[in-house]
Amino acid sequence: MASVIRFHQTGGPEVLRCEAYDVAPPGYGEVRIRHAAIGVNFNDIYFRSGLYPVALPSPLGRSAAGVVEELGAGVADVKVGDRVAYASSPLGAYSSERIVDTRYLVPVPQGVGLDVAAASTMRGMTAAYLMRRIHPWRAGESLVLHAAAGGTGLIVGQWARHLGLRVIGTVSDPGKVDIALAHGCEHVIVRGGTDEVVAQVMALTGGRGVPVVLDGVGRSTFDVSLRVLSRRGLFVSFGAASGPVPPIDAIALGRHGSPFFTRPALADYASTKQERRELAGEFFQLVESGAIRIHVNQRLALADCGQAHRALESGRLVGVSVLVP
Repeated sequence: MASVIRFHQTGGPEVLRCEAYDVAPPGYGEVRIRHAAIGVNFNDIYFRSGLYPVALPSPLGRSAAGVVEELGAGVADVKVGDRVAYASSPLGAYSSERIVDTRYLVPVPQGVGLDVAAASTMRGMTAAYLMRRIHPWRAGESLVLHAAAGGTGLIVGQWARHLGLRVIGTVSDPGKVDIALAHGCEHVIVRGGTDEVVAQVMALTGGRGVPVVLDGVGRSTFDVSLRVLSRRGLFVSFGAASGPVPPIDAIALGRHGSPFFTRPALADYASTKQERRELAGEFFQLVESGAIRIHVNQRLALADCGQAHRALESGRLVGVSVLVP
């Protein structure tokens, strides 16, 4: 019998239940994977809380890594024993083993641990589209990166440094400053009042602001992000850890220097097998080379996933976590 986490109603971490289930044989184009580790990502919380509606009861999780144990009919590009990860599958990653369509799988190089792959594939693919798809970065260019010590922020900061960019990071408390500086940030601002943060960014940029803001925080940083952009800057709102951003007022945008606004989703930048493998491959290459370092700071049993959610929601977690079946 395998184990799976399900929730029968939306709410806090207490709604998560560990249940036993039988894994059906893989169908056409599918494989059975035994998970070595499971990623814990903020969008897991969005599903559990009801922000992203799903039919109940529902499994949870879209990111994990493990070893292929059984092939379904028609599978030609994966073999038993392959090390694989995925980051955009249907819900169900919070389990000891599961059936996955091969179109969601990306190969994990031997130089990347399966725990690292589970913890970072979704974040790494997000960083890949932010750093390689969404803006034509030029060496020496500045950007503001909110939540610079979070799981995605630590990857983006290192990637940005690799590209020769000047990263002004923001963090939620002073205890995160040093780790953000060690992972790509040139300057780090502890977020306080909006006016205070804006003043610090403007002082660091000679009053010009930055051409790009990468904002995975959402509601609480929205005004800061708009106000620190230079004229015709790009506001990339790729997450909502503090809650959804307010409705966009087109007239107000015009008063902030005619910025461009985008709310990208990984599903749209990794919509095909080729796109997924390209994004993951670019990320894993930098991990193997040492340009990006991933620290798995918390390993919890699958049944303790509620504890992992509480840590992530608290905003105090630095780095990434995995669940171990």
